[in-house]
Amino acid sequence: MHAQTDIEMLAEDFEKCQKVLTALGDENRQHLILEMMKIRNCFGARVGEITEKTHLSRPAVSHHLQILKDAGILKVRKEATKNYYYFDPDTKSFDRLIHVLQRAKEFTAELPDRSGKTEIG
Repeated sequence: MHAQTDIEMLAEDFEKCQKVLTALGDENRQHLILEMMKIRNCFGARVGEITEKTHLSRPAVSHHLQILKDAGILKVRKEATKNYYYFDPDTKSFDRLIHVLQRAKEFTAELPDRSGKTEIG
């Protein structure tokens, strides 16, 4: 069993992942991410391009892109008056989330079975 300090550290790490969890937890942002992947433009996609692929308004797409950017999932590159959104190649936010989820999985794997069922065989 893990010490209370280990559990508290895991809780703190979950809090640090809150932005990326919130960003990924929204159905519209999930759809945006998938549509951006389908565009397959490694130089980035513009808001108008993404809007054409979704059922969302241009302001809504901009709002969701900003949340994904704040979460460390996307970056933006400006060329004159045009903004190009692309996936952050650094992936720190994803790496942090994967690490936290892996630790949470290890914690729960060590917990006793509380289902009341007995295994036979």
